[in-house]
Amino acid sequence: MNKTSIESEIEIKLQPESDLEFRMIAEPEFQNGLFWGKPRFGHPEGQVINHIFEVLENVDKLNTTPEIRQKLRIITYVHDTFKHLEHKGTPRDWSRHHGVYARKFLQRFTQDSTLLKITEFHDEAYYSWRLGALYRYPEKSRKRLNKLIQVMGEDIQLFYLFFKCDTKTGDKIQTPVRWFEEMVPSIERIYF
Repeated sequence: MNKTSIESEIEIKLQPESDLEFRMIAEPEFQNGLFWGKPRFGHPEGQVINHIFEVLENVDKLNTTPEIRQKLRIITYVHDTFKHLEHKGTPRDWSRHHGVYARKFLQRFTQDSTLLKITEFHDEAYYSWRLGALYRYPEKSRKRLNKLIQVMGEDIQLFYLFFKCDTKTGDKIQTPVRWFEEMVPSIERIYF
């Protein structure tokens, strides 16, 4: 099967390593999402593919096992790729969040519950922090964070690793990560 020029461009930028990564980038709906985005606060890099590249650089800075690294790479590939489909209206339709679309896409390739739930809920720590810090709803913030901790269960450390790699990109503020580290003392903090 011949690769399209788009697939070749994606391969050069993202350097896929696994069969799953190669299969995802061959999908037209995945490709469409990679090239969405303009420079904006939090994402001065613009297109999703550039953000993924930055997150992958952070994943490579971690001192972790090959298995954890591969899981982080898969989550990185898909986590923001469907932002262009997200519902932006008010009230917010959370069933049309980009994390939900990403999970549905990833389910076609794997049934790994860890990958699926981290992909779907990858922004929840930020949303929990925002409820308290920006909107001044500390009780709602704690409840949302507690629900996230419960959903993640034993995968909370992997969630944290991804959250840190994702947040240390562009010009994102680092306060949500520091807040998460303080609020979830059971995680092993990492520094890079």
